[in-house]
Amino acid sequence: MHRSLHGRGPLFDAEPPGLAARLVGLRPYQLRSSPQEHQGDLPFVVFAGGRGIGRTALLAEVRTAYQGHTPVALVDAEEAQFTAPPPERPAEAWSPLAQALTTVAEQLAEPVKGAGRINFPRLASGLLAVAAGGWSDRDVPRIRQEAERILLLNDARSFLDGFAGRWVGKVVAKLVASMSNTGPVVEPIIEATLESFSEGVSPTHRRLRRAATWYRDYPNAGGNPKLGLILLSGHFRAGGDSRAHAERYLVRALLADLDDAYTGVMQRSHRLGRPVVLIDNVQAPAGRGLLESVLHDRADGIRDQVVFFSALRGYTLPHSRPHSGGGTPVSLRNAGRRSLTEVARTTGWEPGASPSSRALLVTLPPLTPDDTLHIVGAACRGLEMPPELPHATHRLTGGSPLGITLLAESARQNLPRGARSLGALLTADVALHADHDGHPAYRELLDRLVPGGRLDELTVLAAAHDRDSALALAEDRLPDDFGAAGVLGLQERLTEEGWPTSAGQFVGDPFLRALLLLRLHHLGTGHTQWQATHRAVIDHYGERDSPDAARYRLHHELALGKADLAVAHLRDAFPDTEVGAWLSELVFIASAPYYHAHDPEGRDFDGHDHRAAVALGRTDPAQRPPEGVDDALHLRVRRLLHAVWQLTDPLVLPDPKVAERLRFELEQLSNLRPGGTALLWRASRDWPSDALAGRSLRVPADDEDGGQG
Repeated sequence: MHRSLHGRGPLFDAEPPGLAARLVGLRPYQLRSSPQEHQGDLPFVVFAGGRGIGRTALLAEVRTAYQGHTPVALVDAEEAQFTAPPPERPAEAWSPLAQALTTVAEQLAEPVKGAGRINFPRLASGLLAVAAGGWSDRDVPRIRQEAERILLLNDARSFLDGFAGRWVGKVVAKLVASMSNTGPVVEPIIEATLESFSEGVSPTHRRLRRAATWYRDYPNAGGNPKLGLILLSGHFRAGGDSRAHAERYLVRALLADLDDAYTGVMQRSHRLGRPVVLIDNVQAPAGRGLLESVLHDRADGIRDQVVFFSALRGYTLPHSRPHSGGGTPVSLRNAGRRSLTEVARTTGWEPGASPSSRALLVTLPPLTPDDTLHIVGAACRGLEMPPELPHATHRLTGGSPLGITLLAESARQNLPRGARSLGALLTADVALHADHDGHPAYRELLDRLVPGGRLDELTVLAAAHDRDSALALAEDRLPDDFGAAGVLGLQERLTEEGWPTSAGQFVGDPFLRALLLLRLHHLGTGHTQWQATHRAVIDHYGERDSPDAARYRLHHELALGKADLAVAHLRDAFPDTEVGAWLSELVFIASAPYYHAHDPEGRDFDGHDHRAAVALGRTDPAQRPPEGVDDALHLRVRRLLHAVWQLTDPLVLPDPKVAERLRFELEQLSNLRPGGTALLWRASRDWPSDALAGRSLRVPADDEDGGQG
């Protein structure tokens, strides 16, 4: 079995069956049945995660796994076609959800192996009634175009065989002819539609007649399908909660048409598994409307047998609908919550009474170091690749599938050109399409991770540590109209889009922060923006007297290339500070970003990383420690700071020689603090191997020490 995604086995496994096989009833990529986990109520699956975690790729792979074997549809609710009505179409006769239903039905109608097309007469009747609310007898060409698209959902045969085209043309002619007078056209259109559906004696027409009567159960229709469709059209045009009510009925019509296609012995014998609807960016209006309609109906006891897989940016839906469509919002507060690995063999899901309990929210994990090794290795097959590159790639990206894939592609293109570090791979051009010019890899990543504007502002705020320092930066470095509201808005946006928070960082995700700071370094010429931003943070914390303020200042001084203040602080604090706290401060200060000098075009001007030379003691002879200090301790702390700075830099490959020197320096320091020997000794053993393996440096816990220093 071919599978292009790594780390997603719990969804795609065939034996034992993963989540997709158990819900759909078909093995992925195979026309073979699989035992179904849920026979009655089905969970509405919501894959959740931040940008770059692979939600879109996951849904695309599900479509690939089932296309041609069972009806499957995939829509991206953020596509332009779902954001605004087409030209000439009035807004009162269009909505993102109605557009999405048309698109979903068109895809589900496609024939699959062993079974023909599915027709959607109930949905088509409702969509025609809605569209007619925006028609007049003066726009016949548009009426023909819209009516033809909707009516083609009705025929079980292909448009290409000619019959469907003739039938659609005949019905459209009848609809146009019904508008012989000026004034409202909804009622005559609905009347002509129902008449057309009632003609003929073929099995197709029998299904049309049966479907035409379905709207007699619409609230207040009194058993009259024509009145039901008129009320539906009126509710849709009214907007707000009335429109949400009508849209929910349209969703119900789609699901009823699908149920018809699977009802009866003949239909079931020809159709294996369940139909699949895939919704990317379900938080957008088109996706959210579909989600809420299905969840409300399922909670009301209206069952369907459609497998819904959706992708949510972030981990929660906004508290209120992001549009004016009205309706009762669903927050997913009561949804079942699992990780992808937890649903590998069973969902353990049971629905409750509330609509949101009918959803199953599945968080997507980052890829593992082994996944990264395979992805980078496959991209660089046949190339001379630094052995530390896969581990360093995983450390930088944190397992982001987007980051790993794009860096692997940059490595494939740029290793032969001499790029030897992750920083070089990020700043080098990468061409993602053969017919497009290349752009720096970090810019390609930021275009995908931070779309929608405010990239310039977020680039500056990436240097901040908390809301206060972000506000100070905004006041000093950003336009006056951005201000506090802009800072709070960006902070909220990061949370809504699923980016993690982290104590001591305004941008909590290390990968995103590294990309933003790299962009900051490349803004303008002479790195003036870089220098001014870090200087502004230093000035902000210079007004405060606290341990955190001190280490923040030193962190940014180091980012400007000034290591003397950090060395003096760590040297003077070593004898009396608790060892664990001292090591933690060392790691934080040394996490300062480091960049070589660049020319005005952003290319490396020097290219030499001076930190390794300092860490290995090669610059010691030229150093003159300040008078009155312990020269040996001063130089040792200086070497140690530069060693940690180099080994933890996410944009470079860790130097094994520096890692060995780190071990030695920590061992020697342990001799100077008898009460804290165990912590320093433990760090001397763990830190070098962790750094070379691409793991963060973990400060040993106090309980690993035999005493306190």
